Amino acid sequence: MQPSTPELLPVTLLTGFLGSGKTTLLNQLIRHLPRTAVVMNEFGEISLDHDLLEKMEGPMAVLSGGCVCCTVSGSLSPTLKNLYMARKRGDIPKFERVVIETTGIADPAPILDTLLNDPWIRARFRMDGVVTTVDTVLGEAQLDSYFEAAKQVAVADKLILTKTDLAGTVDLSNLKERLSELNPAAELLVSVKGEMDFQQILDLGLFNAKDKTPNVQKWLNEQRYKPVSPAGVMGNKKPQEINHDNRIRSFSVIIDEPIPPSGLQAALEMLVGFRSEYLLRFKGIVNLAGHNKPVVLHGVQHVLYPETELENWPSDDRRSRFVFIVRDLAPEFVTKVLADFSNAAGIPATHENTHAVKL
Repeated sequence: MQPSTPELLPVTLLTGFLGSGKTTLLNQLIRHLPRTAVVMNEFGEISLDHDLLEKMEGPMAVLSGGCVCCTVSGSLSPTLKNLYMARKRGDIPKFERVVIETTGIADPAPILDTLLNDPWIRARFRMDGVVTTVDTVLGEAQLDSYFEAAKQVAVADKLILTKTDLAGTVDLSNLKERLSELNPAAELLVSVKGEMDFQQILDLGLFNAKDKTPNVQKWLNEQRYKPVSPAGVMGNKKPQEINHDNRIRSFSVIIDEPIPPSGLQAALEMLVGFRSEYLLRFKGIVNLAGHNKPVVLHGVQHVLYPETELENWPSDDRRSRFVFIVRDLAPEFVTKVLADFSNAAGIPATHENTHAVKL
């Protein structure tokens, strides 16, 4: 993950299951955040209010308030390039951010791959965060029936509950509890008829956009995750009935001793190379042996964000801390890979339920 600079335009990925309220949210976002570029598959797939449209130019529309809307032409890379160059030439308003709206069943990983691994795109745009809309009325049923809905929740930085005005007497406590289990660190926000404080979904990355200082505690938020060890608390339980919720698990890992760089590289290569489809998301701040400064790691499936070295540790705690969200993958396997390749000692069984997990 990179510090934001004036040259790098922030990109927000807006996802959510079919009918979860992305259209309504986008219509309000365009009104409240002028100079936003919205990228989508087709104009016809999302009903932008007619009074917002000022001028249509092929796959691009200039909207009121200085917003821009364009469609994906072929793939995301040429679309972002065309959008950027039109901005540079002055053909369209000088937008300040990009929101990419996915289809209701889209996998966000290919989009993140483009943003992070296309050199031209990476030099001009930065990934700011993933925002997922969740239908208050149908959310639980969608989580029960569609794994895509659960996966969209798992990779989010922020979760937005929509259609709360239509929920009536629906008990939201169960839905909120399920969302917190799937993604403990994602803040739950509420949108009523698309209205909300849209500043809450900006600047979701590691670095503060104004002074570019890191906020590791807020970004990592490892205290929200359950600690797991190689022989951990889930290892001796009877197999659970397979459903979408318990296919996805979130947990944290803490390693006390400095980690050899080669060991960490080998562990990540093992996890990403052989288990990437199961590794929905991970974050970490790492104490590398021989390094005085902490290194921040971040990945979504096979997509690894560039490593970031911070100038200082955010606190006196110099332990390496990782948080993971995985699917169909035993947390004990992940922690054992980290332990084995980091040459760290195993945790005694008597310490299984302590908050600080030693590997």
